[in-house]
Amino acid sequence: MDIINWKEALLPYKQATDELYIKLNWIKKEFIELETHSPIELVQTRVKSISSILDKANKKEIALSNIFDEIEDIAGVRITCKFVEDIYKVVQLIRDRDGKDFIIKEEEDYINNTKSSGYRSYHITILYNVIMAEGTKVIPCEIQIRTMAMNFWATIEHSLRYKYNGNMPEHIKQKLEACAEASFKLDTEMGTIRDEIIQTQKIIQTKENLVYKILKNIQNLYYIGKIEKMNEFNKEFIDMYQDADIETLYNFNNKLEIMANLYKINQK
Repeated sequence: MDIINWKEALLPYKQATDELYIKLNWIKKEFIELETHSPIELVQTRVKSISSILDKANKKEIALSNIFDEIEDIAGVRITCKFVEDIYKVVQLIRDRDGKDFIIKEEEDYINNTKSSGYRSYHITILYNVIMAEGTKVIPCEIQIRTMAMNFWATIEHSLRYKYNGNMPEHIKQKLEACAEASFKLDTEMGTIRDEIIQTQKIIQTKENLVYKILKNIQNLYYIGKIEKMNEFNKEFIDMYQDADIETLYNFNNKLEIMANLYKINQK
């Protein structure tokens, strides 16, 4: 049997995760730009290490020649959300792209069907096309979608499972199960004030966007040589910023926009 050229074999998996990372982060950015709550909080990707691939192949009794046909989570994407409700919004976003960016092969809901260990997450296996120098390759990729609390628990559980090599003591298992229930209770409680949290975050994001526009407009005055005006507006902004509400910032920015139009400043 031929020896596997691991660098070459894993390269398309890396390309797949890199491309998915960019696409999913652009979805997040779109929500933020529109000042709408993003169900995506964080996107992380990884390609399994060679030792992890071999360990899984050994555990599942998969022949070396069949590794890339039978192991479907060599490429992995993890999407972390703030709320449980957001998980299912992300699931729908992914379903909406089925047949366009990729093909959904399988879905597993471990939130409504919690594993005996207490593990909760939503898994989607997709088939993703990557265009390599020698042609197109179809790469399976597992997307895990979970809340921050679920992710914290899963990370700890994975570390302990590795430490005990799959033979975790019963008292540790029981404590982990109790922790899983506690973390899900936290998710549930956070869900009851979800709307209030989202509204607060929207106000913060709106304020940040306004401050960015204001500072850009003030800076543009410098570029066209209106130093005196720049200093005047900059001082006014510093004096009012600490106690300014959204409406005050809007009004101040509108004043700057009028000034920009007066001097025909390119605001793009």
